Amino acid sequence: MSTGIRVAALDDIPEGEGIEISRDVTGTEDDIAILRDEEGTCWALNNTCTHETASLAEGWVEDGYVECPLHSSKFCLKTGEVQGLPATVDTVPHRVEVRDGEVYLFPGEKP
Repeated sequence: MSTGIRVAALDDIPEGEGIEISRDVTGTEDDIAILRDEEGTCWALNNTCTHETASLAEGWVEDGYVECPLHSSKFCLKTGEVQGLPATVDTVPHRVEVRDGEVYLFPGEKP
């Protein structure tokens, strides 16, 4: 079983915001957004909005979703499912773990 890729310290991700992890680090087709909700839980989704090319890591995190900064599409943090138009295609979620204040990503693994 994989131990994951350490991508950040938890304190480096403010609640309600996200950071972008390069595909060069993750080995995935898209960069990955690590998003931290208002309860301090971390989530991981493909970073590029499925509606237009915008970074979800630059969006707003609240009430269990991330809102794209370009056209306000919303995606569920847990499943990647579209929660608000104009996007109509879900994004891809990835498993993430926090251990001893460090954030580990498991690219391609479902949460």
